[in-house]
Amino acid sequence: MALSDIGLIGLGVMGANLALNMESRGYRVSVYNRKHSEGKSPVNEFMTHRAAGKNFYGTEDLKDFVKSLSRPRKVFLMVKAGEAVDSMVAQLMLLLDKGDIIIDGGNSDFRDTARRVEDVEAAGLLFVGTGVSGGEEGALKGPSIMPGGSAEAWPKIREIFQAIAAKTDDGTPCCKWIGKGGAGHFVKMVHNGIEYGDMQLIAESYGILKNCNGLSNGEMADVFAEWNRGELDSYLIEITAHILKFKEKDGSYIVDKILDSAGQKGTGKWTVEAALNEGDPLTLITESVFARFLSSLIEERKKASEIYADPSKPKFEKVGDVRDALFASKLISYAQGFSLMRRASIQYGWDLDFAGIAKIWRAGCIIRSAFLDKISEAYADPKLENLLFADYFKEKIEKALPAWRRVVSTSVLSGIPAPCMASAISYFDAMRAERSTANIIQAQRDLFGAHTFERVDTPRGKFFHNDWGQI
Repeated sequence: MALSDIGLIGLGVMGANLALNMESRGYRVSVYNRKHSEGKSPVNEFMTHRAAGKNFYGTEDLKDFVKSLSRPRKVFLMVKAGEAVDSMVAQLMLLLDKGDIIIDGGNSDFRDTARRVEDVEAAGLLFVGTGVSGGEEGALKGPSIMPGGSAEAWPKIREIFQAIAAKTDDGTPCCKWIGKGGAGHFVKMVHNGIEYGDMQLIAESYGILKNCNGLSNGEMADVFAEWNRGELDSYLIEITAHILKFKEKDGSYIVDKILDSAGQKGTGKWTVEAALNEGDPLTLITESVFARFLSSLIEERKKASEIYADPSKPKFEKVGDVRDALFASKLISYAQGFSLMRRASIQYGWDLDFAGIAKIWRAGCIIRSAFLDKISEAYADPKLENLLFADYFKEKIEKALPAWRRVVSTSVLSGIPAPCMASAISYFDAMRAERSTANIIQAQRDLFGAHTFERVDTPRGKFFHNDWGQI
């Protein structure tokens, strides 16, 4: 029997599509699934339908699966994050030999990945935690791939990974080595956090266009399609235009019938947790996570809408102003995401290549957009502290700023929620404030808790406590 180049465990939609992608690039792939589904064998279903006549080897036995792989064995896991990954890794470690490679392609917590790298390497094996972005279509046709973990594994998996990855217009694969430990999954986590922010900002723009401007779904579809031909050119803008014009058989717009409660799988929350741990002000992305939480409070929102009916008439806003506000807020979302990666890179010693990360997000992934090239160019300066200091960001934000302020003001005066746009401009104003109001907070902390404070007229690092007297 011919040995397979790589094995994949987990034949859900993403796993099956990745396996088909690998096979389509000329690789022989072994497949295995942990569980049967409703009495049916996912392996048998896959082999007799989508994989029929193709270069696959399917098995129901894990030992047989491992034996079918060429050395060093490469096992790609597409199973649910958490306990399922730990369980499968433990089973594989008993069957694999030194130098073999376990790859976790799910959305695992980067801290779990760092732990697994240490545990697997201690047993003489190699472990890779890789982010995979692009959804079902990306998995099949070419995703953006963010591998990290055991550096020794990269030369052995590079060819396959870059073969199955999306390609930019110049043919560059959207896959590069990210770094040691949990670096790959951290970068994917931040990617997902930026995705949360992008999606919420688009939803807020939709709300303003609908409720302030009174545009129909068809008119908004045209607006988003036009925006996608300019600086906002991106996958999420493109699919929003498609969604808004999509009609059911009876001629009604399906978007109006979709329940307004947004789901999530946890990566947005992990991004917020990471920002809290790193002390990074990830305000916009945090607000986008809270917006999803709030959307799920359907009955409470209904009750509040009845108690606090808003008699104010929504104020008209220029469509071009909404575009500029969306673009400026989007720039803030990316600036915050890259700021978080910078702090984590320092904290964990990853030495992340931010220009390279921007490049591998240019195609295949959910947040692919035209201005990622500009981000990559900005990080040609390795000392860049924040994207707000880059010439491109400075130019675009200054140009959009008047419209951005008008749109946020209009949304507040009209009672139209735009939490991420408002958070974005608040972050911008706080960042450009040479002197903040935190001196009041420090004074309060010192008065009630003797927490001390620094002074502007002495060197940093010297702390004082004041006798505030009796109140």
